[in-house]
Amino acid sequence: MPDRSRFRIVEDIRFRSHRSPAGHPERPERLLAVAHAIKSFEGSFSRIEPRAAEPEEILRVHDRAHLREIERAVQQAPAHLDPDTYVSSESFDVARLAAGSCVDLARSIACGEATAGLAAVRPPGHHAEADRAMGFCLFNNVAIAARALQSEAGLDKLLILDWDVHHGNGTQHSFEADPSILYVSAHEFPHYPGTGDFGEAGCGAGLGTTVNIALPAGCGDGEYLGVLAHVLVPIARQFEPEMILVSCGFDAHRDDPLSAMQLSGPGYLAITRLVRQLADELCEGRVVFVLEGGYSPSGLQEGTEALLRGMLETLPAEATSRPEAPAGSTLRAVLDRVIEVHGRRYPGIAAL
Repeated sequence: MPDRSRFRIVEDIRFRSHRSPAGHPERPERLLAVAHAIKSFEGSFSRIEPRAAEPEEILRVHDRAHLREIERAVQQAPAHLDPDTYVSSESFDVARLAAGSCVDLARSIACGEATAGLAAVRPPGHHAEADRAMGFCLFNNVAIAARALQSEAGLDKLLILDWDVHHGNGTQHSFEADPSILYVSAHEFPHYPGTGDFGEAGCGAGLGTTVNIALPAGCGDGEYLGVLAHVLVPIARQFEPEMILVSCGFDAHRDDPLSAMQLSGPGYLAITRLVRQLADELCEGRVVFVLEGGYSPSGLQEGTEALLRGMLETLPAEATSRPEAPAGSTLRAVLDRVIEVHGRRYPGIAAL
């Protein structure tokens, strides 16, 4: 079994130097709640030093014009790139630091220096498109780390699980034509950014390796655990990834002001345990969690504590249980839609 004492975390006070406008939900104080949760597990993990991504690493995902635009924008900071997305004077450097830190953490896991890890970084990344920033995101940290693993660490097939409450449009568009990256997203729909309906399943050679689980408002622990157990697990087993990357937002928490979902701390613990078991089964425990959203201090702290507990503590025997999906339930309705789109490609999801 993987050695849980080899869990790594990257966090740094410099990630708070991406300064927000007054009243903006994506603010430096978010990381105070995350840091408080991490502190309670001190001694159970090691740390990795942050590093700024090189332009070449970012350019595996983003256009050169996008890189230059962010660099130019900070020279006139404070400024908005769109109504939601801002830059301050240090945002370019901080965004590079976040991307490079995710690359190094992922590479350390891929090469066996660590078993799993958490990148407690900001700004978040999964909305960032190849050619533009959006949704609070400047560079797509998970996508950049994934391409680094393929280019430098000798890995080919990767699973990206996105459980942020908002659909990761930037990540989907980065890989929707690529059969070597399985992208699975469970998110509130319809909700910002408006993408991520069930029928968005990839294109070209990548048809079928984008799996969107569009959840209605009000879903909680049972629905999230249910869709991951009934959809993610059998699809991942068929795909056989060499490593798992998680776009780990905590904005589906019931306290979050930007969503209508009802996940709790125990809910995040349950889905973390499921991901841990899947990683243990398929890829020698190799999984990296990258912080995305989460705009309630209580949600961020509860979610981070649950994640660390789920990754560091001994798994209970009941951690593998699959929730029932009775006729007429929200879970059943969602699963039926996923089966409608993907059932022929992934027979395991139809075996309910």
